[in-house]
Amino acid sequence: MGQAGMAEAAVRYLRQVRTAAPEPVEPLPRPELRCVGADERAPLDPREFRRVLGTFATGVTVITAPPATPADSPADSTADSPAGFACQSFTSLSLDPPLVAFMVGRTSTTWPRIARAGVFCVNVLAARQTELCRAFAVSGADKFAGVEYDAAPVSGSPRLAGAVAWIDCAVHAVHTGGDHLIVVGRVNALGTGADDDPEGPLLFHRGRFTRLTD
Repeated sequence: MGQAGMAEAAVRYLRQVRTAAPEPVEPLPRPELRCVGADERAPLDPREFRRVLGTFATGVTVITAPPATPADSPADSTADSPAGFACQSFTSLSLDPPLVAFMVGRTSTTWPRIARAGVFCVNVLAARQTELCRAFAVSGADKFAGVEYDAAPVSGSPRLAGAVAWIDCAVHAVHTGGDHLIVVGRVNALGTGADDDPEGPLLFHRGRFTRLTD
């Protein structure tokens, strides 16, 4: 089953879950947790860390948000334009309630705009959208110049044309994670592209773009 097929199956399943009576979930015992002290951390070479973690192939997404209202950001000159950035660190999180998550660097200049909007859309890029991904990875440029999109049905966030799938969310929670933030989104709507793209999704592996092969 291709990426689009799996996404369609997930949509059908979520629709069934919404109409079925929920079963009670027995909570698990809470484990004892503690923070790792700075003196307990093993010394790691950042380059080796990136090299090893780069062996884990990921999909590629663009996270978008609608323009902020003037009241939300009166001094921001970019408030009247949508926000977006390329993101590999996206994952599904929970089925009930339907939650997803992505990670963003604390120094990101796009994240504050998404946070002010309080909503976002995850656009799962197709294999042919390499250049689109590169455009959204650039900081400070007009990332939406010449980009075709419409509004996601609930949040109004940009839904990029040609994407394999889209997931329309509201910000549910934000957690700290070292030099990144962990953003949890509550899914309000989702769907796949108009056509089942034979090339499948765009992938990232060992520092380069790639795609699925038979």
